[in-house]
Amino acid sequence: MNKPEILKNTEAFVKETLKNAEGGHDWFHIQRVWNNAKLIAKNENADLFIVELGALLHDIADSKFHNGDETVGPKMASTFLQKQQVDAEAIDHVVKIIENVSFKGGNVQQEFNSIELEIVQDADRLDALGAIGIARTFNYGGFKERALYNPEIKPKLNMSKEEYKASAAPTINHFYEKLLLLKERMNTKTGQEIAQKRHDFMELYLEQFYEEWNGKV
Repeated sequence: MNKPEILKNTEAFVKETLKNAEGGHDWFHIQRVWNNAKLIAKNENADLFIVELGALLHDIADSKFHNGDETVGPKMASTFLQKQQVDAEAIDHVVKIIENVSFKGGNVQQEFNSIELEIVQDADRLDALGAIGIARTFNYGGFKERALYNPEIKPKLNMSKEEYKASAAPTINHFYEKLLLLKERMNTKTGQEIAQKRHDFMELYLEQFYEEWNGKV
């Protein structure tokens, strides 16, 4: 099976698998990450096939929606790619991307590195920033029935992986516990440039949010 056919089959598989997914982690999220990844890859010496597969499959079974089980996504991706007759080395690389792409807390270090992972990671993190990032954050907060904001509950920085996963803090806290940290964690020059613009927009949004919250505008 040739690479374009495998990518076409992967796209169809992801669309079907995520057809009823939560709005911030649905097919459209995957599509945006896929497009971001291809854009970033233009300026990097990377295996585009691995980048595209990693982007398409990175959230095939997000652990947040599988009782925190981080093995479901990698297993689903591996099983699917085996059926597509993708070679074992490529499957292993894609699985490692899925296992390491997500932000797991302020002080958690990833265990694998490659330029392909860096590209997919940047592409995924860009979708957590800016206007869409804000929309996704509040969408997920509503999905989890979290408060918008509570001035008495302060953000917790440098949480452990377990603390981060267990957090049920108000949605505004997520800006400080993850979103505003991402700009400094981008891997590629293209990712850094796009992230800066989106980061600036989020800071402007927060300024407006607090003014409205406190009745100043």
